[in-house]
Order: sequence, then structure tokens, then C-alpha cells
Amino acid sequence: MPPTLESEEHKALRAAVSALGTRHGRTYDREALWSEAAKLGYLGVNLPEEYGGGGGGIAELSIVLEELGAAGCPLLMMVVSPAICGTVIARFGTEEQKREWLPGLADGTRTMAFGITEPDAGSNSHRITTTARRDPDTGDWLLTGRKVFISGVDIADATLIVGRTADARTGSLKPCLFIVPRDAEGFHRRQIDMELAAAEKQFELTLDDVRLPADALVGDEDAGLLQLFAGLNPERVMTAAFAIGMGRYALARAVEYARERTVWKAPIGAHQAIAHPLAQAHIDLELARLMMQKAAYLYDAGDDVGAGEAANMAKYAAGEACVKAVDQAVHTLGGNGFTREFGLASLITAARVSRIAPVSREMILNYVSHQTLGLPKSY
Repeated sequence: MPPTLESEEHKALRAAVSALGTRHGRTYDREALWSEAAKLGYLGVNLPEEYGGGGGGIAELSIVLEELGAAGCPLLMMVVSPAICGTVIARFGTEEQKREWLPGLADGTRTMAFGITEPDAGSNSHRITTTARRDPDTGDWLLTGRKVFISGVDIADATLIVGRTADARTGSLKPCLFIVPRDAEGFHRRQIDMELAAAEKQFELTLDDVRLPADALVGDEDAGLLQLFAGLNPERVMTAAFAIGMGRYALARAVEYARERTVWKAPIGAHQAIAHPLAQAHIDLELARLMMQKAAYLYDAGDDVGAGEAANMAKYAAGEACVKAVDQAVHTLGGNGFTREFGLASLITAARVSRIAPVSREMILNYVSHQTLGLPKSY
């Protein structure tokens, strides 16, 4: 299927999820929506059928998140639990890990958070200082380090932690992923006081010699970046879906208002000063969606390299389009754009998250300039 066209199955999925989102609306209850989406098979649509999933891919999962966002009720943990953690375990986990985690992630009864960001590493994942070492007597892993801005740890059964182990051949550190249960001894969390209005909370994590069994390691200890980026590319695609959905929600509110609000005997939407910026916002969102569809298509087809480039571009385009759409929507409503009745003001901050997380737009421009255009690095 060309990445620019949707199949009849995708159109049907989009319509069904849209109906679900519309029923819950902007004042949705996160737990209730999560539960219903799980029962309908939407949360695990990308996970293998043999483990309770829908057998689809990131293309299908991104449709679910986009449509929920467009209805005003996005589920942020979809970016983390089924998209990142579910994908990594499905691709690289042991048979035991798949049986233990995938059915619960698919039916919504279990949730997993993802911990990569650190206070000092920033966007440089090569500076991650969370380390894992073997206990020579028991074979257990011991994890020590810190993580910040980790979503939903309080509601997650476990966190997939990115740590680094020593390479016996080179002496250098290589990335590895570990499943850390929420109640593991030495695993502490502190809620970060955010001015972001979101159902999911953000946390700082401290790992103080957290002891894990040998089978807590996901996949091959030597696979390193391959396994890490198996989760990061879907994360970028899903962040794009999150942003596009949010932008569509804001734009729809603005268009509705511009049709009805009458000043000087004409709806304000009849004036090009109002109409043209809204049309531009729509165009930008549609273009971002096309790149998101391309990225999901490439990823689901197994083209990790192509998907990496497209996923970064999609995330960049969606973040920019979302911010502009929200800004123009609030501007269109004027003072009403700041009222709770219309539910747009809280999106001003939320929209900018899509520019920053999980990777800033500047780092995406670095990626494109280096990897796509072949320009030299500045760092």
C-alpha cells in the first residue's frame, strides 16, 4: 500500500476510534477511556496476534492516537506502553517476556513506562550514566543511575530502563534495556511539579543498586542501538500522531467558532485574515500526516533506516503544525480562547511539548543535515 493512501480497513478504524473519542470528549476520564479502548482492541492493535494483539503495526496504532487526540482525549501512555515497550519486547524479548507482558499490554491490564532521559545527558544518549553490572556470585543485574521526565511511572507496572553495560571486548559502555518492576527495592520516584495540564504525571527516578534477575535484560546484550531505536522510531511516529490529533482538535474548535461568530453582520470566518491562517494550519497538519504515514509504512515494512529519517521528519513537521494550529485557534477565539468552556488555553503549553519531546526540533535538524544531506557535524 502506498504510504499516502489509506486502506478501507484503516478508514474504518479511524471512524470507529473517532466515535469512541467523541463519546468521551475533552473532559474524559483517562482510566475509563483506557479501559474501553483496550476492550475494543485499540491499545494492542500493533502487537502480535499470538500474544493477544491485533496483528497490525505502528500505522494502525498511530491512527488510534491521532483520532483520540482529534476528539480532545489523547492517551499519552499509548506512545510509551504499546508503541515503545510493546514493540521492543515483541521484536527482541524472550519468549517468556513476550508471554508475561504482551497480553497485558494489549488488553490494557498492564502498563509499562519508558526511562531513557537523564539530567546530564540531555539529547546525547551516548552520555547516559545509568549503568548495569553483573553480580559475579548470583548473575543478577545491579542498576544504578537517575532518569528525569519519565511519564506515568506511578500507574505503570514496570519501567523499561535504558542503561549501559561494559563491553568486555572494548571496555566501552553499550546501551541495554531492562524491565524494572515498580516495587523493586532501590527504585525510587519523585513527581516533578509541572505546569503542564496532562492526565499523566512526570517523574524523576533514582535507581540505587536495583537488583534484577538475569532475565530482566530484554533481548541481546550485544544488540545495543538496534534494540533501542526499535523503540525510538515508533515513539517519534506516535508523538507526531499525538501532535496532529491535538492540532486537529484545536483547528476544529476554531473553524466552528469562525463559522458562527458574527461581527459587523458577517461570520468572522468570511474574512481572509481569519480564514487564510486556518486554511494554512489545515494544510500543514495534512502534510505532517502524510510524512507520519510514510514513516509508519516504512517502519512496519521493516525499513528501520528509512523509517528513522521519516519518523524524525514527521515528528518535526507535526510539532510545528500543532503549535501553529493551536496558536491560531486561540487567536481566532480571542478572549474566549482562554476560557475553560472552549478548552484551548491548556493546549498552548501542551502543543509545545511536541516540539521538545522526545527529541527537540534542533536535534532533528541536526539529524537531517548530517544523515540526509551529508553535512559535517558542528559538535
